[in-house]
Amino acid sequence: MYYKYNMDNSSHQSGKSRLAIVIDAAGDVIDIADVEAALSVPRTQASKLLSRWRAQGWLRRVGPGAYVPVPLALRDSEQVIQDPWVLIPALFDPAYIGGWTAAEHWDLTEQIFRNIVVYTARPVRQKSIESQGAVFLLKHVKEDLIFDMKTVWRGQTRVLVSNIHRTVVDMLDDPATGGGIQHVADCFVQYMQRKDSEPRLLIDYADRLGNGAVFKRLGFLAERYPRADLLIDAAKLRLTKGYAKLDPALDCTKLVTRWRLRVPKSWIKKGRP
Repeated sequence: MYYKYNMDNSSHQSGKSRLAIVIDAAGDVIDIADVEAALSVPRTQASKLLSRWRAQGWLRRVGPGAYVPVPLALRDSEQVIQDPWVLIPALFDPAYIGGWTAAEHWDLTEQIFRNIVVYTARPVRQKSIESQGAVFLLKHVKEDLIFDMKTVWRGQTRVLVSNIHRTVVDMLDDPATGGGIQHVADCFVQYMQRKDSEPRLLIDYADRLGNGAVFKRLGFLAERYPRADLLIDAAKLRLTKGYAKLDPALDCTKLVTRWRLRVPKSWIKKGRP
């Protein structure tokens, strides 16, 4: 329930009633198009209504052209939503949740990350954006590479999350989105131990991403895991020229020639350079 106003004030009551119509139609996050459609008003009037409701404290702006209703109990709070996932479509679409956030969602890790990893096809001018107490870490992705996602409903909002297989491949593509290569490796082991793991899908998704470094990292990690011959063979067949780093954020001083991969000294197994 939203702000309670003096019922004798007809303008407030009228505004509140109209806002209620918009909220019922729009859901968790409101924009100008929602007001236009719900109230059948022109864009200029819809924009003025949003500005008025914001000034009156009924709405809180969470991003360019995006607003959320303010519950009565949170009138004096900066944070007025409990689930920041509902902001993702409004702020970043076309977009999906990936990296360590998706790894948490699919129970590939027990580690808790405060920030939310979002892959977006919009231009990324800032690597992170804060809204409503949540920090969104942004990674640019081509729109045609947003495929095989899972839909998760949070409140009235439809949010896309990378499926478990795509999550692993994305983290191999950019270990930073997975919290670093050690955490990515831990997630890979958890993935391989699951009944729903599908190594052939890892290969297919890595092919579609088209980054040779993914197969170099995949092959290197797979040979450290038992019964991963399918992945090892596929990675060998797709080995591209040039050298990649196991984790670009680390000091990778040792060369693993069979995978054309530079790795930290601590990752070299004795007897296997």
